[in-house]
Amino acid sequence: MDEVVAAMAVRLAEVRGVRAVVLGGSRARGAHRPDADWDLGVYYRGGVDVAGLARLAGELTGGPVEVAGPGGWGPWVNGGAWLTVEGRRVDWILRDLDRVERVWADCRAGRYEVGVQAGHPLGFWSPAYAGEVALCRVLADPAGEVTALRAETAVYPEPLRAALVGAAWEADFSVAAAAKSAPGGDVLHVGLCLSRAFGVLVQSLHAHHRLWCLNEKGALAAAAALPAAPPDLVGRVATALRDLGPEAVASAADLTAKIRGALAAP
Repeated sequence: MDEVVAAMAVRLAEVRGVRAVVLGGSRARGAHRPDADWDLGVYYRGGVDVAGLARLAGELTGGPVEVAGPGGWGPWVNGGAWLTVEGRRVDWILRDLDRVERVWADCRAGRYEVGVQAGHPLGFWSPAYAGEVALCRVLADPAGEVTALRAETAVYPEPLRAALVGAAWEADFSVAAAAKSAPGGDVLHVGLCLSRAFGVLVQSLHAHHRLWCLNEKGALAAAAALPAAPPDLVGRVATALRDLGPEAVASAADLTAKIRGALAAP
């Protein structure tokens, strides 16, 4: 399958507008399960030939494939297609290289956004664009643009680290909001508030250790393995999100205080 994907990347790079193709996700990091998808980031500039992508997808799969153009999957994930090639799942995920470079400039200046995006229940954190490049494996890059950007993103920006560690204040705010709703049994509001608090803390823990956090999947377990994480972080989060009552909120407040204390350390 490696050879199939490598050949696919070369053909994708020939589609008008495509500048580079990379392997992302757990396979790029060598942390994948045997049944994991093959996630291909398709980087383009100034628009991309969606019809050309659809024709190529049809050739590779032997049937029609719907390709979502820029914006078709939302403002951040952008667009792409889900394919099955030789019995394996292969995802094409569009990325606007101009926008990725702008986000990287923001990261270096300590700026970030959190946008609403389908598939990202805690929002899409813009530094993920830079993290995707830093952790990818470049498959096709005729002009060397993504390869050069990957070399830059290998060093985590200190201004971004400060900004994301500082973002942990929101966890306190969210837990306080949950405390007002827990006595009345408003489990939806409490669950959303606590999930948001834990999600922010996970982002802050990753940044504290100068590690890219790409999305919510697997992020809690990864954060729990970091030196600044309190013991049994995963278990305590699971208990709080299951119970959603005043005791759960008190436990979340304790976790938040412990993590914020650890984040304040040099």
